[in-house]
Amino acid sequence: MNKMISDCELLTMFIKGNERCFDELINRHKNKVFAYINLYIRDQALAEDIFQDTFLKVIQSVKTGRYSDNGKFLSWVMRIAHNLIIDSFRRVKQHNTVSNDSYEADLFNSSKFSDTNIEDDYIKKQIKKDIRAMIGCLPDDQREVVILRHYSDMSFKEIADITGVSINTALGRMRYALINMRKIMEDKKLCLTVN
Repeated sequence: MNKMISDCELLTMFIKGNERCFDELINRHKNKVFAYINLYIRDQALAEDIFQDTFLKVIQSVKTGRYSDNGKFLSWVMRIAHNLIIDSFRRVKQHNTVSNDSYEADLFNSSKFSDTNIEDDYIKKQIKKDIRAMIGCLPDDQREVVILRHYSDMSFKEIADITGVSINTALGRMRYALINMRKIMEDKKLCLTVN
């Protein structure tokens, strides 16, 4: 399928019965959506379920006419995913269960880390753990912006659309998140570099 076709055109063709168009939409956006879900949900099976539920809700909404295109399809999909993540957290909280699974995010995708030894691997794992812990200490609104920006590779405009705030507010939240993370690093005397 032609990559130049807009999301809106693909949705229109899907509504008219071309199922392949929706496959193209999923392929186009699956990496960002799944990365976003996976950073919040540390259980791989649950993350996959939420990913599938996200696109099932998208299909239902599109087919029932509850989506009107405003050029923000991905933001709308991410908002659905976000709401499903929140629902999942509420269910876990109600059942008082906590997942102890850990997730190793590839924060530093750099050739500098490609030729590593066991000590460097250990240090990298510790850095990732420290970064996750710092992000976990942030207020919810700041944590969300950091995850969307650095793990889902979204622009501040996309983040503003997903979170329902202005771009300036999203930028401000990122600024305060960085200030708070810097303070945590200083307080805990963390070094987040590999020599």
